[in-house]
Amino acid sequence: MNFTDRDRVVQAALAQGLVSPGQPVAGLLDVAGVRRSAAELRAAFEEFTAPGTPVLHAFAVKAASLVPVLRLLAQEGIGCEVASPGELALARAAGVPARHTVLDSPAKTLAELREALALGIAVNVDNHEELSRIDRMMASAPSTAPIGLRVNPQIGGGSIGPMSTATDTSKFGIPLRDPGAREWVVRACLDRPWLTRLHAHVGSQGMPLERMAEGVRALYDLAEEINEQAGGGRITTLDIGGGLPVNFSSDAVTPTYREYAALLHSAVPGLFSGRYGLVTEFGRSLLAKHGMVLARVEYAKWAGGRPIAVTHAGAQVATRTVFAPASWPIRVAAYDAKGRPKNGAPVPQDIAGPCCFAGDLVAENRPLPLLESGDHTALLDTGAYYFSTHFAYNTLPRPGIYGYAPGPDGTFRFATVRTPQSLEELTAESGAEHADELRKLALG
Repeated sequence: MNFTDRDRVVQAALAQGLVSPGQPVAGLLDVAGVRRSAAELRAAFEEFTAPGTPVLHAFAVKAASLVPVLRLLAQEGIGCEVASPGELALARAAGVPARHTVLDSPAKTLAELREALALGIAVNVDNHEELSRIDRMMASAPSTAPIGLRVNPQIGGGSIGPMSTATDTSKFGIPLRDPGAREWVVRACLDRPWLTRLHAHVGSQGMPLERMAEGVRALYDLAEEINEQAGGGRITTLDIGGGLPVNFSSDAVTPTYREYAALLHSAVPGLFSGRYGLVTEFGRSLLAKHGMVLARVEYAKWAGGRPIAVTHAGAQVATRTVFAPASWPIRVAAYDAKGRPKNGAPVPQDIAGPCCFAGDLVAENRPLPLLESGDHTALLDTGAYYFSTHFAYNTLPRPGIYGYAPGPDGTFRFATVRTPQSLEELTAESGAEHADELRKLALG
């Protein structure tokens, strides 16, 4: 049998007890793969960007809200794009400097804004009211933090409606094609010397690259218009967001960062000329292909003539796939009890999760070698969002997450990214210390 690196990782994880009857599910992350993606991103933009142009690649923390991952990426020259106080706290815990951090939340509180401006974190303003808040803050306590304005070029959506951020009615940013909106944006920038950035995020899974480039072109043209009216370089930096789609149908990495950078170079030549600093906010594309969820098959059963493998990986780790399978299908690999690839003719079967609702399926009628109790499934391409963004249905504990890399002898070594959540921790999180409070209230 010819074993791939993935197969050897699965065997090593089982041999070391990372997945076992007592810990039946875990996330595994390829450290070398993550570093490789970071290097490919940097190289793709360096190839097309004029020498000396400031470029910040800020990882979208929501894609993997894990401090060790953020620190690893920081060591590879990647900053953080954060969208909540929690994500900012994670970035700071990872040691990411303020100058490499961008705050993008659409619902920033006064406290969040004050903290960001005091720390010197770049802030992308989402709407008119938020800009008014910052006006007052800058008047009372001027800050040198980079401040930009998020705009929505309203170029349309992709194939996944809920992931489309550039539709006419998107909740994000200033809608440029609404009556009077473009004029308002231009005037807002001309009136504020400290408003020196523009931001647009139009891409995500399901968005064609050509439409993403169209959005970046709209952002660039807006910056040129503002600078022409200002008689100089009022807008100095363009934040073009992230959203590079990921191929979930095979091991191939497509599209690549270089393909996207080359398309932008063709569609928006001035973007890389050095007139503007650049910020990117890629997330899923940096990590997805480098992770898998490994889960034990607890039971094998039949219903309506179809086999069902009941595993410990379902909606709690593959939330989008379970609730929107047509938009978020993932590959499943079948392994035996010792982590060897399963042999045998493919049999259409359901791969079910542990959650107590009928739709908790990560794959339906999927042809695989017939799975049995004690076997294992690997959910592939799940390094982003899946195991790091836990859905606490049925009070299932968060699984352990482990990074891996080959040692000098070729065997795989593992490092803990997040320890499995204990039942004690889960109980405490669910209010155990306040157990008597409602009874006391009822008794008066």
